[in-house]
Amino acid sequence: MMRRRQFITLLGSAAAPWPLAARAQQQAMPVVGFLNNASAWEYAAMSAAFRQGLSENGYVEGRNVIVDYRWAEGHYDRLPAMAGELVRRQVAVIVTGGGLSAFAAKAASETVPIIFTIGGDPVQLGLVGSLNRPGGNMTGVSVLSVALVAKRLELLRELVPAATRVAVLVNPAGPAPETMLRDVEAAARAMGLQVQVLNAGTSQEINAAFASFVRERPDALFVGPDPFFVSRRVQLVHLASRHAVPAAYTQRDYAEAGGLMSYGSNLSDAFRQVGVYTGRILKGAKPADLPVVQASKFELVINHETARMLGLTVPDKLLVAAEVIE
Repeated sequence: MMRRRQFITLLGSAAAPWPLAARAQQQAMPVVGFLNNASAWEYAAMSAAFRQGLSENGYVEGRNVIVDYRWAEGHYDRLPAMAGELVRRQVAVIVTGGGLSAFAAKAASETVPIIFTIGGDPVQLGLVGSLNRPGGNMTGVSVLSVALVAKRLELLRELVPAATRVAVLVNPAGPAPETMLRDVEAAARAMGLQVQVLNAGTSQEINAAFASFVRERPDALFVGPDPFFVSRRVQLVHLASRHAVPAAYTQRDYAEAGGLMSYGSNLSDAFRQVGVYTGRILKGAKPADLPVVQASKFELVINHETARMLGLTVPDKLLVAAEVIE
């Protein structure tokens, strides 16, 4: 019995250091804060692409790096507190998705490296000094969501050549709504289109905006780039279908949900690049020395079934250029 007790005691004392060693190893891993305007389920593909970019620099989540995800789920007022929590945790890098999360991280720290994915011009928005030499503690990828509005409107006009009046859905609480609206109005004037601006920042306001279609009857709908709208894409696509309004959206998720068409940057490629930059920062690179990457991969997605339901004929040149969902 004495030998058995001694064996158990010896076994226990030998095993005890393992959990402690595992915890010490985990604590020694660098921590990356991942701050995003939207929800985890919406960004599953982009999160996977981010991890792919990390792995290209030898970092694997859970093995030699920890990622602390913070999702605002469309509640933009949560972002400053979330950014502050990440700074207090002393993360090695903060990765942000969306303009408002980038601003929240910038306000929370001037020293922690921040890598953003943003739709607007980061120089105009005051996030970096220049694209080639960002300076400060920020760099990242511009997916050019705002800059692409004219092209998106042009594609919508090609799909609906008889359109004369276009409703533009804008979230006034979103990132850079004034810049987007100014660009879309300028593009509309050049095409001879009239614009009706609809503001919506909640699910109820989206319903109210579409209720106005019964009175106004616009020929088409242009949905502005905004993470909140992406989170409500099923609602938006359903209402556009109910009111038989052809609509143009910013990213493929809408077309996959049944929306008529989308045109925008390949977000998975952008988040992969953010992952690559994160790995380089973890290896000692400085954000000030990493040029802001401008998106170079764009995708036009057309839902052919939705086009048929709306009585639209998709021009051959668009069929050739687009990824077509049947």
